[in-house]
Amino acid sequence: MKYRDRNEIIAQILESANGNRIRLTKIMCDVYLSHAMTREYLTLLMKKDLLEYIDGERTFKTTDKGMNFLRIHNSVQELTPLTTKLQSNGR
Repeated sequence: MKYRDRNEIIAQILESANGNRIRLTKIMCDVYLSHAMTREYLTLLMKKDLLEYIDGERTFKTTDKGMNFLRIHNSVQELTPLTTKLQSNGR
């Protein structure tokens, strides 16, 4: 598995819970994180209002703010091959 930075992991978690009500275990499996790491990221995402916890169902759901983060992240990812190509041509 390739190295993933923090933003990539966050985007994968938000994508996993994208419009769905999803449980912790499913997020762990989708994103390939340990239980402890998943809990750390989920806590961070809830503090930043990117993810919400539905207590009665014990599920997580991406918020509108989280969806906006995903759109921006995906736009940047589309540009990354272009900047990499430009850097290699400039050498």
